[in-house]
Amino acid sequence: MEAKVEVKKPALPLYVGLDLSTQQLKVVSVDERLRVTHEFHVVLDELQEFGTVGGVLESEDGVTVTSPTLLWVKAVDVLLSKMQEEGFPFCRVVSLSGSGQQHGSVYWREGAGEILTHLQPSLSLHEQLQDSFSLDQSPVWKDSSTSQQCRELEEALGGPLSLAHVTGSRAYERFTGNQIAKIFQRKEGVEAYKEFDSTERISLVSSFLASLFLGRYASIDYSDGSGMNLLDIAHKKWSSKALEACAPGFDLEARLGDPVTSSSVLGPISPYYVDKFGFSSSCQVVAFTGDNPSSLAGTRLSAGDVTISLGTSDTVTFWTSSAQPQLMGHVFVNPVDDSAFMAMLCYKNGSKTRELFRDRHTNNNSWKEFNHLLDETEAGNSGNIGIYFAEPEITPTAGTGEYRWDRSGAPITEFPPEVELRALVEGQFMAKWVHAQRLGHTITASSRILATGGASGNTAILQIIADIFNADVYVQEETANSASLGAAYRAKHALMPAGTQFAEAVQDAPEFTKALSPRPHLHFQVYQPLCKRYAMLES
Repeated sequence: MEAKVEVKKPALPLYVGLDLSTQQLKVVSVDERLRVTHEFHVVLDELQEFGTVGGVLESEDGVTVTSPTLLWVKAVDVLLSKMQEEGFPFCRVVSLSGSGQQHGSVYWREGAGEILTHLQPSLSLHEQLQDSFSLDQSPVWKDSSTSQQCRELEEALGGPLSLAHVTGSRAYERFTGNQIAKIFQRKEGVEAYKEFDSTERISLVSSFLASLFLGRYASIDYSDGSGMNLLDIAHKKWSSKALEACAPGFDLEARLGDPVTSSSVLGPISPYYVDKFGFSSSCQVVAFTGDNPSSLAGTRLSAGDVTISLGTSDTVTFWTSSAQPQLMGHVFVNPVDDSAFMAMLCYKNGSKTRELFRDRHTNNNSWKEFNHLLDETEAGNSGNIGIYFAEPEITPTAGTGEYRWDRSGAPITEFPPEVELRALVEGQFMAKWVHAQRLGHTITASSRILATGGASGNTAILQIIADIFNADVYVQEETANSASLGAAYRAKHALMPAGTQFAEAVQDAPEFTKALSPRPHLHFQVYQPLCKRYAMLES
């Protein structure tokens, strides 16, 4: 591990974490004991001159989605001004880090690096950087316009699974390498891309934001770099084959810069912020990372733990000691221990699908009645299994449809309401258990499930999760955004003595609340055999 930077701390030090998400720029500060002291945010659509809806601009083709790069720059101006107006004590900030929506990219024009190093405190950032980008619009994670480039990259690397083994994921339209490939291929014929050859540096959203605070180009970190289809996650360096496939002859490696560990102290904050806002000149900028890796830090996952986010769509994130990439899901370098990895699975059919079936089978759209119907059936649903895709699914890739099998394995067309609802919930979480196992997750005696999102208050659903995963389920009071909170935690960890583990750095953070415990006999006698059946039926 690299040597830590010695920083003289004020009497009441603060650590700051930022998060530039799709719709907001957020910041949180924590004290020495990791208690939240301040929170601020800027809603991007409130900067109306940029014309965004939900923080993005959607093209007429229905698949190209971007954000104006200067929107993000001006959001930093607005956020810091708001903090200054409300008396935020910038002078107490010892270090800061941040996160950004994954996969998005920023294209700095030749000469922009020189402007960054000579920012004038009498002017705003957006005034000084308005001509600093070779592309005015940054591709973002919602973009799905690169199907052709995805197939080309997979072919160049020997197929989708071979690409996954190198970069952690098969080719995805939103991933940065495929976005770069599209721009490179169309730079001669598309007006928006005509200045691409003048690009001096390509940043991710996270390293772009870090660059603003550092006053020079910030390196891409290993963890966020894992979401590009360009980083060799085992060797933690750019894959030369992937770079050449995306932009042959362009020297993409030089424009990306060398990737670094996510705990790197990049250097002191730019003098611009010292003079304009009163930051200490010794305040250190720690490498920024992606929002999903930063959320892993914010939820303080350890080996064996799993976070299940129960939102409109569901996500599963876990810490794993080895990389076992598959055609489903993603494997990233771990943001708090680069000798380990984090795996992530995303599901479009989450709470929205559960709500659809609740409305179909209950009066007055009642969760109470939904849970009552669940309780009328036994764990394992007497062997009945259902798979339900109210929306096209991405894990696995599938169109809409409803599929039901009875205990003998025979397909059937309908279930009674109480059987249907248990089949839905059990099916959703058996899928998550099966897919997590394939990506390398192993439950240990100390494993915890951290449930977040709207459905984390539903104890009937949480009990099913506990029994399927055979682990205690915890919930967290979401007093702060987990990505920005994770950035603040990492800002503190990066300044601790060399060899300090992240878990030690965050041991004073607020505890999670244990909600439910598993019933082990149900996991081994009921759900393990049922999960094997589920896996066969899904395939």
